[in-house]
Amino acid sequence: MTKTLSRLAAPAIPSDRAHAALRPLQPGHAQIDGGFWGERQHRNRIAGLRSGYEQLEASGTFRNFRVASGVEQGEASGMIFQDSDVYKWVEAVAYELGRSESADLRAMLREVADLIASAQQSDGYLNTVHSLRHTPEERYSHLAWNHELYCYGHLLQAAVAASRSAGDDQLLDVSLRIVDHLRGVFGPGALESTDGHPVIEMALVELYRLTGREDVLDLARFFLDVRGGDGESFPAARPGPGYFSARVPVRETTSVEGHAVRALYLFAGATDVAMEDGDTELLSRCESVFADLLASKTYVTGGMGTRWDWEAFGDPFEMTTDRGYAETCAAIGAVQWAWRLLLATGKAEYADAIERLLFNAFLPGVSLAGTEYFYVNSLQLREGALADEGRSIAHGRRGWFDCACCPPNIMRTVASLDHLAATSNATGLQIHQFAPGTWQAGEGADRLQVTVATEFPWQGRVTITIDAAPSTPRTLAVRIPAWSRGAARLAVRGQDVDLAADAGYAEITETFQPGDVLELALEMTPRFVTAHHRIDASRGSVALERGPLVYALENEDQATGATVDDACVDATSTPAAGDPIAELDGAVPLAVQGSIVTVSDVASAWPYPVHGTDDAAVTHTPTTWTAIPYYAWGNRTVAPMRVWLPVGDQ
Repeated sequence: MTKTLSRLAAPAIPSDRAHAALRPLQPGHAQIDGGFWGERQHRNRIAGLRSGYEQLEASGTFRNFRVASGVEQGEASGMIFQDSDVYKWVEAVAYELGRSESADLRAMLREVADLIASAQQSDGYLNTVHSLRHTPEERYSHLAWNHELYCYGHLLQAAVAASRSAGDDQLLDVSLRIVDHLRGVFGPGALESTDGHPVIEMALVELYRLTGREDVLDLARFFLDVRGGDGESFPAARPGPGYFSARVPVRETTSVEGHAVRALYLFAGATDVAMEDGDTELLSRCESVFADLLASKTYVTGGMGTRWDWEAFGDPFEMTTDRGYAETCAAIGAVQWAWRLLLATGKAEYADAIERLLFNAFLPGVSLAGTEYFYVNSLQLREGALADEGRSIAHGRRGWFDCACCPPNIMRTVASLDHLAATSNATGLQIHQFAPGTWQAGEGADRLQVTVATEFPWQGRVTITIDAAPSTPRTLAVRIPAWSRGAARLAVRGQDVDLAADAGYAEITETFQPGDVLELALEMTPRFVTAHHRIDASRGSVALERGPLVYALENEDQATGATVDDACVDATSTPAAGDPIAELDGAVPLAVQGSIVTVSDVASAWPYPVHGTDDAAVTHTPTTWTAIPYYAWGNRTVAPMRVWLPVGDQ
């Protein structure tokens, strides 16, 4: 059986010469069809993108282009990097058109592409806010903060997506004019500097992959290597070069530092360059930095970035809960980096990281309706918390922000999820993420096409049916998530297959026949996890997980009068799955045995009684706490919530 798929292209497609263990599926060979992620894509398409269009108009962002092109009169609105919000939205629309044609989305794309092209200046320069607020002589004069190359990066990514997935090259022409302009300004012997906010690096690599222009790749290499080198380290810009990932060169970095999104975008671009150049030393550096990131600077949710000050990574194991930052854009940057490392190496650890990031660091950033957003994803909201700073989770999710980087970033990520699920290589097809849909490696007589059916993440059963297969052996590799290794079961045509306890992938090499079925059963028993002893904020506590999901307690689900601020749990018990919660899209709750903690009168008046005295006495009243997936909190009301749960008499 042959199925007609979309023409959606992957966001990153290494060139033929690139050194990559795995390859993205060809455009149109990946398609999510319903299920958990399919529903999110549907809402993103029918509500998120259209709401985004309205917000870009209401915020004056579209108007900036009209003013810059002379169609309207006035001053620029918003942040210096406001243009980038439009470009990420365009990228999302392009992916959606690749997934399925739509007359109104197509009209929106053409309208906005015309708007962007009309604002480009005769020499190729394009930045509406900078042009309206500064003179031409001030271009690139404050690279640390003015985001000119950052905006170009997002425009280039949108142009590549529009060309590959939507068949529209208008923005590609705009982008190539920008590249020609940049080649006349930057480079050895010219302006030896780069932007304070990376993204231009991976954008240029992707443009090279589409066009084959070596000078585009040369420019990407230049911007990567000039950062932190002798030519550029932002020495005079606050808060210092480390904030810009420029304290040391990329090739000498041992640990991410500074602004989280900047660092993650930078290393995604470095991994792209390493693949294209076959630079094993640079790739090894990227792998070691990513390993350090996971080991010492990542929340249990996969969230990244600790400090509200400068939206930055903190010191190793500095991971507070209620003041954790974990910006949604950082989760997206981490997914982009992990995806490139997965392509480069084929290692399951990167697919594991993508799974955790998508479900627990990225997904909380968008409401179930798909139109409201968290900028920050703290792991706790206390009783009495004030909704002060605009990004605070105490506000609940919001329709837009003055700094609106996250909403359109979410839109483009949701719209392109299909390709994160599977890849190919010379031997066959690899399934990395579990979602209902169809994936295909190869074409014609060499085609290996499968359909996946699953109710993941609520159930652990994944059924893979062979739709088409070549007449020679092929390998179908299916990831066994780290949380299920040693307990997963796999059957092929009803016959059990032995799985190594530490195997990241189950690899089945056979001459498959259409109609063959593989059934994977993953272990879904809830589990408690503890924090590293150096993570002081979570010491003496546990977090609750089931399958790929991290859970949280939210006041909305607890007994009358109980607040999660007073929760303790019995970590020796086994939480029980309950009935799906309809108002949370069928999310499966967990019942957790524990207690409500009350303290003595003295401790209530002064929270530091002498240890071991009656004044320090606490009382535990047995209760059952109800936990929901962390991503789903805050969709009914904004109330106290916590991920880390004190144990016993803590």
